[in-house]
Amino acid sequence: MNAIQLDKEGHLKHFIGIEGLKRALLIEILDTATSFISVGEKAVKKAPILRGKTIINLFFEPSTRTRTTFELASKRLSADVLNFNINTSSSSKGENLIDMLRNLEAMHCDMFIVRHNAAGAAHFIAQHVAPNISIINAGDGQHEHPTQAMLDMYTIRQHKGDFAPLRVALVGDIQHSRVARSNIYALQTLGVSELRVVGPKTLIPKGIEKFGVKVFNDLKTGLRDVDVIIMLRLQRERMRGALLPSAHEYFHYYGLTQEVLKVAHPEAIVMHPGPINRGVEIESKVADGKRSVILEQVSNGIAIRMAVMAMTLGTQRETY
Repeated sequence: MNAIQLDKEGHLKHFIGIEGLKRALLIEILDTATSFISVGEKAVKKAPILRGKTIINLFFEPSTRTRTTFELASKRLSADVLNFNINTSSSSKGENLIDMLRNLEAMHCDMFIVRHNAAGAAHFIAQHVAPNISIINAGDGQHEHPTQAMLDMYTIRQHKGDFAPLRVALVGDIQHSRVARSNIYALQTLGVSELRVVGPKTLIPKGIEKFGVKVFNDLKTGLRDVDVIIMLRLQRERMRGALLPSAHEYFHYYGLTQEVLKVAHPEAIVMHPGPINRGVEIESKVADGKRSVILEQVSNGIAIRMAVMAMTLGTQRETY
């Protein structure tokens, strides 16, 4: 995949996935995001980095949170933004994907932000798009969600500094989570001390140990002494698909409560990609508590997406 998402000098041309990227490039994304954090704190929340560029949000599946943060990031970089409504577009009337891309290219755009329910969709589009257009993967099926992973990495570094001594636990539906996959790749590349996945056997893929993670089916055992807890959103269809008995049962065994949180390190932080299912993955007292950094993740997501867009379009990094 890196053959297509990196240019000849090793810089980002597209941002499709974390897998295979070098540590130095992930650090560059984090450092670049730091230079954009202050833009959101200014009276005029604008930087001229992408002035004159046109960015299209091409979402084949809904996600208000991700689309909104990409739109805000684009506008803060002074780009022009078009939100393409797939449900009312000609693609829903029989036009194939390649024809749709050619029509969008004819509008002289510079970047597509792509979210699709099929794994590999962003990679496919990057293979067929015009050479002057960059692609950012905003989530593709069960494959990856790379900007979510990088905003998670930014939040972890913000609170913990060095990745090397950290014990991190990912909790929930590992099997179907693109967030889990991207986070596993990122955390391993950045060199955390120990990476754990916690959840019921039905929601943990077989052979995941080959990625260097430790598997736990008991929540308290899996969270003991960890420094970072990343809770994953539980999709309701997992219960309809007989992978889980009920939301109530799931919360009983795998919901993060104040009582369960006591087994983690006293300064452990709690994360969640959102939106939260309160009373399913996490109780409100934890989600809204002092150990939660969930809202910080949302804020950091704008800076991370600004950084990735600036880097993929080849603009020079500036400090604000």
